[in-house]
Amino acid sequence: MQETGIDKFDRKLLAALQQDGRLTNAELSERINLSASQCARRRVRLEEAGWIKSYHAVLDRERLGFGLINLISVTLATHNRDSAKQFAELIMRLPEVMEAHALTGEMDYMLKVVTRDLKGLSSFVNDYLLPHDAVQNVKTSIVLDTIKEGGGLPL
Repeated sequence: MQETGIDKFDRKLLAALQQDGRLTNAELSERINLSASQCARRRVRLEEAGWIKSYHAVLDRERLGFGLINLISVTLATHNRDSAKQFAELIMRLPEVMEAHALTGEMDYMLKVVTRDLKGLSSFVNDYLLPHDAVQNVKTSIVLDTIKEGGGLPL
């Protein structure tokens, strides 16, 4: 990400919004020592320029019944554009996939997947990943404890 076009006040504004996207312009004003109207103009400019991509609510995964976080490494059978594209299309359709990263090294992809329980994990792997033509190998790990999650960018 290029840094041209933002100053120290923009950085402070971005850092504050990264921690709490619901801050009003008046609240931002107090935190970064600019007027509320200046904060509003800066926020709009940063949104329109793509520095702020979107706003999200962080939901309580466990209260919503998703008891397991699973890290799944996937290796493709063949390494060509069609296989990668087909696999990416599959991943985009699966709401259980919270994150998907293409990697260098031994494995091709690392997925962060939520499931309700072990049966849900088994179904996910056996019903979606293993039958896919592009997939050669799948390895799963269950997260025992989350030490840090959703950390913001170091502004």
